[in-house]
This record gives sequence, structure tokens and C-alpha cells, in this order.
Amino acid sequence: MGRGDLSHDECARLEPHPPKSLGRGGRRQCHRHVINGILFRQRTGLPWRGLPTRFGKWQTVRDRHRGWSADGTWEHALRTVQADADVERRIDWSVVSVDSTVCRAHQHAAGAHHRVPRVLGRRRRPAEHRVDEALGRSRGGVTTKIHLASDGGCRPLAVLITPGHWGDAPQLTKVWDRVRVPRPAGGHPRTRPDHVCGDKAYSSRRNRRYLRRRQTKHTIPEPKNQKANRQRRGSRGGRPTGFDSNTYKRRNEVERRFNALKGSRTVATRYDKRAYVFHGTVTLAAIRLWLRY
Repeated sequence: MGRGDLSHDECARLEPHPPKSLGRGGRRQCHRHVINGILFRQRTGLPWRGLPTRFGKWQTVRDRHRGWSADGTWEHALRTVQADADVERRIDWSVVSVDSTVCRAHQHAAGAHHRVPRVLGRRRRPAEHRVDEALGRSRGGVTTKIHLASDGGCRPLAVLITPGHWGDAPQLTKVWDRVRVPRPAGGHPRTRPDHVCGDKAYSSRRNRRYLRRRQTKHTIPEPKNQKANRQRRGSRGGRPTGFDSNTYKRRNEVERRFNALKGSRTVATRYDKRAYVFHGTVTLAAIRLWLRY
């Protein structure tokens, strides 16, 4: 077993839900070798053609990663690992923090074909396909933004990919709709934490109404301009927002999770042309964090 490869325990945890095999029949390479090749490229950031020969053909490793990103295999594996952790009571639902980070897009990430991609062997497009390919211009150049919801144990619960110049506040509801931890014993997936924590970028009346409608307590500071506007309107401005400084200190948990995710070079810098492939890359990095802790 090489450095960074899946251990026997990690393989055993993924064995009940192996990734799907796509394409025409024939002898298939071991999934473990392929996943180790994907993890090697994810950790080092080298081109697919530079993969060591011990992982097999680089085309096979690349095609498997693209196929599993397109048909939702990585997303299904993440939900499975989260469900197992919830059964073992390893998910801290006391405070769930949400935040975003910007990733610089490499020049190789540009130039994707305008034709809509299709899932191999199926007549539908990838679930995470975006027309804009999640590329946008900001002060840092061409960038992509990763929105993340993290539990109290600094582990990712939901991931969303958008262009780098998009705001954070409109994406809160979309990120929260992705927090769905299945229950193996049956019933609806768990979607509601005890408390939500976010920075000033998520402060809006729409987001606060959304969280109140879901009966979720939240700690989001109010910017000075919003506070002044509310006070100027008097009784029509509504009641002051509550803020717990002690709870807000736990917002660093999601920042620490971004630090761990960006330990993978293909997450810190985007090399994938397609948005759904980059989403699969970030999801695989999240799965690896769940398997480790």
C-alpha cells in the first residue's frame, strides 16, 4: 500500500457500496487500484497522463472518475458514509456551520465543449452539470467557489459548486437543501441541525425566514448597513436579530474543514474543465475525510 492509498479498513467501509461499472462488458480493473489512482492525482495535482503505471492505464482512471462523477456514484458514497456515521452517533448536529471559499481555476480548466455532456450509457445529462461550468471572473481571475456545510466535528455535510463571483447569501438555501443524511433503519433523511452558524455574508431577511420556517435556530451577525436600515424603518423594520457570541466562535469549524479539503491540490486549484467532474473531485475529498475520522 502506497502513501495516501486506501487502507484495508477504508476499503471495507466502502465495500458494501462499490462504485458502478459503466460501459461495455469485459474484464474490469480492480476498483481499489482505480480509486487509489484518482486519490494520487487528487493529492499531487499532476495531469492524468502522468499517473504512475502501478495504477493501470491513465485513460481508465480518468474515465472512471468522470463516469462516477456524472452518474452520482461519488454522491451516493458520501451519503452512505454519512449514514453510517450518523448511526454510530459520530455526527455533531449541535452546530452546523456554512461558508464558502474561492478556488483559482487553472488555464486547463477553460475551453470546455459547449455541447451538453451525457452520462455514459444513459440518455440524460450529469446531475451536477452547469451551463456556465461554474467558472466566473473575480479579483483573483477565473475562479470557482465551493459552498460547504460542516458539522460540529469539522466534517462536510453538503457541497455546492458555483462561479467564483457569485454571492454567498443566495446560495444558503441551496446548500441547506443538500444536507440529507439517510437513515438506514428507515424514515425521512435527517436535514435539520440544532443550530446554524454563518458569517455576515449570509445575513438577509430571506435566509432568516427560511431558517425560521424550518424551525432552526441560527447565529448570523447583522451588518451595520442592514442594522441602520432596520432602525431607520422603525416598527416596519422588524425586531432586532439575536446573536450569541459564544456560538459564533464555532464558525471556525467550517474554516478548518476548508483547510483540510484544500490539502488536495486538485481542490485548491481547479484543473477539471467540466463542473460536474470538479464537483466529483470535491466530493471524493469529502469522502476521504469521513473515512479518516
